[in-house]
Amino acid sequence: MTLDEIRPGGECRIRKLAAGNKLGQRLLDMGVYPGLRVKVIRNTPLEDPMEVELGGYFISLRHEEARSIEVEQS
Repeated sequence: MTLDEIRPGGECRIRKLAAGNKLGQRLLDMGVYPGLRVKVIRNTPLEDPMEVELGGYFISLRHEEARSIEVEQS
């Protein structure tokens, strides 16, 4: 399951980052790493981007980026 499949209000834990190169480094720089708990806050009206809460702060991700983050529901 990937992060883009989690609906608003859902919580999960990051299992693996499947992104490489610049996107993978960008996600790591934003604090997205395996083991971190994530809560999906909302999607915009057109579903892209999505707002998530990670470690006490909020970020917005495109669904394309969220598809590269493998998660497990908790």
